[in-house]
Amino acid sequence: MIRLIAIVLTLTIITGPALAQGLPALEITSPGGDGETQYSLSLQILALMTALTVLPSIVLGMSAFTRIIIVLSILRQALGTQQTPPNQVLVAIALFLSFFVMQPMLTQVYETAVAPYLDGQMAAPAALQRGRDLISGFLIENTRKNDLMMFADLAGDGPYANETDVPVSVMLPAFITSELKTAFQIGFLLFLPFLVIDMVIASILMALGMMMLSPMLVSLPFKLLLFVLVDGWALTMGSLVNSFSSGVGG
Repeated sequence: MIRLIAIVLTLTIITGPALAQGLPALEITSPGGDGETQYSLSLQILALMTALTVLPSIVLGMSAFTRIIIVLSILRQALGTQQTPPNQVLVAIALFLSFFVMQPMLTQVYETAVAPYLDGQMAAPAALQRGRDLISGFLIENTRKNDLMMFADLAGDGPYANETDVPVSVMLPAFITSELKTAFQIGFLLFLPFLVIDMVIASILMALGMMMLSPMLVSLPFKLLLFVLVDGWALTMGSLVNSFSSGVGG
């Protein structure tokens, strides 16, 4: 189910506008003469393979993954634990949290677009448009308005009556820019208490004349102790999840 939803999300963003307008070079008119457009199996496989190749970029740029992985990386650097947790663990945590954050939107996409299309109750263009509207709601809900206006001005477009009118070419760079800014703001707040511990330890070592001893080596146990005592992982995960808006509705 997760893979199917991911493929539909990819096709929604990449081929949604094209399907809505039609693909004259790839269309096959049914022999019955009723004007119905059909696509051969080879073309469907081609679209599926294309979706799978761009799926990593879609996950990185159109989900909560970017903000979460940046915050976790900054947290690891603030702790001074080098490669602990390892990169694979951070990526796994970011993926699971991203799915948790986006689950309401993905569920609504499946129930209102994917399932009706698979049951034959909705045409492909209508299902793709419905999925695109829901995804746009999540992206715009978590995008700063000034970032959206900046890219709209750069594109010479806007203002927009509602979120469904925002083109993908404006929505995606605005979303990723907003995510980067938010991630660094959260990372800065996480870094401050550990920076204070480093400064205090460095001052104490200098006052004792132990300048040859690395302050980072001495402060590491204290930072780990502080992080464990305040239940740092739970606080970080909870704060990251609460920093997102589901954008479900409509």
